[in-house]
Amino acid sequence: MSNAPALQFDHGSDMHAAELYQPAGAGFGVEHFEDIGPDEIAHFHEQGYLIVRQAFNSAEVKAALEGLVDLIMGKNLDFTGVMFESKAQDMLPKLGVEQRQDAVRKLMFFVEFEPRLKAISHHPQLIQAVTTLLGERAPHLFQDMALIKPPRLGREKPWHQDNAYFNYPQGTPVVGVWIALDEATIENGCMQFMPGQHKTGPRIHFQRRDWQICDTEILGQQSVAAPLKPGGLLFFSGLLPHGTPHNSSKKRRRALQFHYAPADVTQLPDNEERLRHFGSEGKDVTC
Repeated sequence: MSNAPALQFDHGSDMHAAELYQPAGAGFGVEHFEDIGPDEIAHFHEQGYLIVRQAFNSAEVKAALEGLVDLIMGKNLDFTGVMFESKAQDMLPKLGVEQRQDAVRKLMFFVEFEPRLKAISHHPQLIQAVTTLLGERAPHLFQDMALIKPPRLGREKPWHQDNAYFNYPQGTPVVGVWIALDEATIENGCMQFMPGQHKTGPRIHFQRRDWQICDTEILGQQSVAAPLKPGGLLFFSGLLPHGTPHNSSKKRRRALQFHYAPADVTQLPDNEERLRHFGSEGKDVTC
């Protein structure tokens, strides 16, 4: 009998309308962590995001990628957080390293299983920046994910607010961190967002292609894109509406995403308050 964990599969979503992603330009940011000052902090709170174009060096990115690939290839049998695309279900045993990567949709909750990925999530400069953006409150990492968009096949993550998935009390500040491990471009599905719209508060979400903001609220609006080189990152508010279109290019797009909240705030024991603000179709939905 095999000791390998049972595999998980994501059964996909319909194709989105191209008109949902109309970037008017690239976002505001700085080169390095040490360039974050009062003006950048004010921009984050006013616009809901901040880009750091060279957050991690090539060695740190290489180590993170190697750790990610080891998890995808099943080298840690205790880790069960890999979710594959459903279309790959019958072919997985025949896939090599490169092909297997391009059958993955996402990985979740891996930091305690892979020290190279934990090192990025707990990087001292990253933690200091998050602490500052949380109003000098010690951060707690409560969610870690890796998001994969294979060439031509990587699917959309529809427009949404991340706080719609979390059972924190309303008003709790949440800082998302999106880290590019490959070059993220408009063509291969970099993040796009609506600056300043975090201030409008929770939006009702509906179960359509995913649990998402209704397309009719997005159509006709221009977004801002965050193309990033490997090692670049995006800080963003948990209430900032954002999405990523499908990968229409020949290039793979792998990214890490972490969420931090103040360590002195505890998540609620159920989703009653969350659903009251974000919509009842979100019962049992996870990000």
